[in-house]
Amino acid sequence: MSMYKYMREAWKRPKDSYVAEAQKERLPKWRKGPAVKRIKRPTRIERARRLGYKAKPGYVVVRVRVPKGGRRKPRPKKGRRPKRMGKNKFSPKKSKQWIAEERAQRKFPNLEVLNSYWVGEDGQYKYYEVIMVDPNHPQIKSDPRINWICQRSQKGRVFRGKTGAGKKGRGLRKKGMGTEKVRPSLRKYNRRGT
Repeated sequence: MSMYKYMREAWKRPKDSYVAEAQKERLPKWRKGPAVKRIKRPTRIERARRLGYKAKPGYVVVRVRVPKGGRRKPRPKKGRRPKRMGKNKFSPKKSKQWIAEERAQRKFPNLEVLNSYWVGEDGQYKYYEVIMVDPNHPQIKSDPRINWICQRSQKGRVFRGKTGAGKKGRGLRKKGMGTEKVRPSLRKYNRRGT
């Protein structure tokens, strides 16, 4: 078994492998640190490489911490019947991973999000690592495999659902019968696609 395949199998079942012990040390440190932090190298190198990461100038990896659970809304001050209180059971229309990508983009507005992957979770937070690319870096501009991200049409791509997590949230991974109303967008069909 190759090294990357062994690593991939270990991350599929973290509790049965070396990953569980590593997470016990990592997660308390991550919890105390900032919510969006640039890191030197990916925690899951095999996953990062499959998603397009290269260890060269112009690529940046950011770890993002996102709270678990639904949205917290303040309790209304005026009276309402319980059904209309509107306090609990509110959830955003996008995944935690997509939210993490957007937060990374807001923190580093000069970079573009390429993709992201899960690296851990505890009772309170989920942690994702976001691969970002500098579209103005000379090495990125001269690399034919990644210079598509330098086009103006790719600016702010995470906010338009063009990353992996965004496409999944828009329902674009599905094919065949029953998916007629997901393309070109859910908004075109009044959100009836999913």
